[in-house]
Amino acid sequence: MAFFILIAGLVLLLFGGELLVKGAIALAVRFEIPTMVIGLTVVSFGTSAPELLVSLQAALNGHPDIAIGNVIGSNVANLALVLGLTSIILPIPVSRATVRIDQPVMILSVALLWFFMWDGNITAIEGAILFTLLILYITLLIRNAKKARVLEADMNEIKDLVKDNMPLWKSIGLILLGCVGLVFGSILLVDGATELARSFGISEYVIGVTIVAFGTSVPELATSLIAAFRKELDISVGNLVGSNIFNIMCILGITSMVKEIPVNPFVLSNDMYWVAGITAAVFLFSYHKMHIHRWKGIILILSYIAYIFVVLQ
Repeated sequence: MAFFILIAGLVLLLFGGELLVKGAIALAVRFEIPTMVIGLTVVSFGTSAPELLVSLQAALNGHPDIAIGNVIGSNVANLALVLGLTSIILPIPVSRATVRIDQPVMILSVALLWFFMWDGNITAIEGAILFTLLILYITLLIRNAKKARVLEADMNEIKDLVKDNMPLWKSIGLILLGCVGLVFGSILLVDGATELARSFGISEYVIGVTIVAFGTSVPELATSLIAAFRKELDISVGNLVGSNIFNIMCILGITSMVKEIPVNPFVLSNDMYWVAGITAAVFLFSYHKMHIHRWKGIILILSYIAYIFVVLQ
């Protein structure tokens, strides 16, 4: 029963997130918000909404291990699993902006998170620092986007909605339905995950870092794989790097501002080394010839398999 509740939660999260993004973009377009700003804010935040709602729900219900595990596991999955699989199918070019700006910011977010965790808690003040840095990062992105091309995947989605000329009532309706789906999906997912952990005698952190994290990373995985099979080179490392930055600075930032998050000692003694190592590896792989080649993808996939094996021990 717990497994079906968890699956139902995942389905609601996926549909809720999709509806929220489409409705928010249509609403922003109607009020003539620049597409550049929509792509870098509305789309980015909307696609992170499932992870945010899951972490908030878990923290408020007294399951901090799921809240942190969701973010840690999603970050590892984005770089090691999603990027690894897509680069095996189609080697991915890396933009100079990603190497010079986005990846250093990602490394900084990981370092700050590790530092904030050392006392065993992520406090409201530390969460506010993370979220403030995210605002500064978005401001920098918007400034740089004026001189460069905005993410093609985001732009295509925006253009499609502009062509559809979605009515105001429909865009508001999609946002409301999306929010309802996200709220109930997060409740079901957290309840299903905790029940599953109890029934199998597995810790909530393991469930959070594996099943929950994988579930909330499914949209990125599906999108990247489909694009790779179609040989669409607009799938960039920057998309996944940006998602990881949002996971730490936005999701853990907001969650810890709402409720202080206690940190499982296993995160410090094990998981953060994996997060830091994979983050550094992706930076070095990106810098080398500005491509994520197939052999690099294989190494990333093997790293993900090794990480899951260690976590399950």
